[in-house]
Amino acid sequence: MRVLYGVQATGNGHITRARVMAPALVAAGVEVDYLFSGRPADQFFDMECFGHFETRKGLTFKLADGGRVNLLDTLVSNDIWQFWRDTRALDLTGYDLVITDLEPISAWAAKQQGVRSIGLAHQYAFLNPLPDGGYSKLLKPGIKLFAPVDLAVGVHWDAFGGTNIPPLIAEPSFEPSDNERDILVYLPFEQKATLERLFAFFPAHRFHVFCRCDEVQPCANVTYHPLSRQSFEQHMAHSGGVISNCGFGLASEALQYGKKLLSLPMPGQWEQQSNAKILSELGLATVVSSWDIDTLGVWLAQPSSAPMAFKQSAGVVAQWIANGAKEPVVDMVDRIWPGDALEVSGL
Repeated sequence: MRVLYGVQATGNGHITRARVMAPALVAAGVEVDYLFSGRPADQFFDMECFGHFETRKGLTFKLADGGRVNLLDTLVSNDIWQFWRDTRALDLTGYDLVITDLEPISAWAAKQQGVRSIGLAHQYAFLNPLPDGGYSKLLKPGIKLFAPVDLAVGVHWDAFGGTNIPPLIAEPSFEPSDNERDILVYLPFEQKATLERLFAFFPAHRFHVFCRCDEVQPCANVTYHPLSRQSFEQHMAHSGGVISNCGFGLASEALQYGKKLLSLPMPGQWEQQSNAKILSELGLATVVSSWDIDTLGVWLAQPSSAPMAFKQSAGVVAQWIANGAKEPVVDMVDRIWPGDALEVSGL
């Protein structure tokens, strides 16, 4: 079984899922080539598990200050002709299947060349009904257009009666501890000055902010850290909580480590609004629409949450792929979930 695995690299969550699937696919005897698009080649990090991989410009959203999608810049900056040329030039001869984590070049190439394709991403959960106030209905047409697939496997915190598997995240690498003074922060679209002003009201806490920088930079009770998968997870394991936007992968890791979560979904990003709605409905996070000193103070005083034992499903999915994905998706999903519930206290 030979597979091309396309990964949309604009967000780290897509790459995180692929990192979990990579060893599982190898263990299942699947030969995999990787294609990443949507991020400059010099901005990838910790990619050793993928061996030699290809990159393309692909398609991506342009964001304004605060993380809001800028539709005009998105339309102007995306090179549709280059995307079309890359899609036409991608030769899928010799591949049995294409897997895409919302990567459009591999998805459209598979459609054009008649190669079976499997969508494996959080975003494909929006093709199923979700208790998110209707955001999934708004997202559904765009996902079908952006990266169309023959079989869709969504990734979410519950099956929600659809073809969703549990979060594809690695088991914890570090023994968790609760140092309530240390807070992990990942807010890539917030200005440093904004964060420093906000966190200055809480001098008893240490805020560890991961961002694009070359070295560790302490500043009062804020310390900036360069992006590193291992260092990030280590700080999460030993933190008292996580402050972030509402990306699915990071929220899932925080829940798995049992860290309280303060989340501000990025404006104009319906996917994050959907995540925020579900987290709030399930009581899994404190969701805010703007930064507020009083809300932050209340959240900092809260105790940590109980860790969530998400069922590890990468091996089941990898074997399903190795067998040619012949079993109906719904049957594979039913085998993963015990009954209709997560292996999580409170759900």
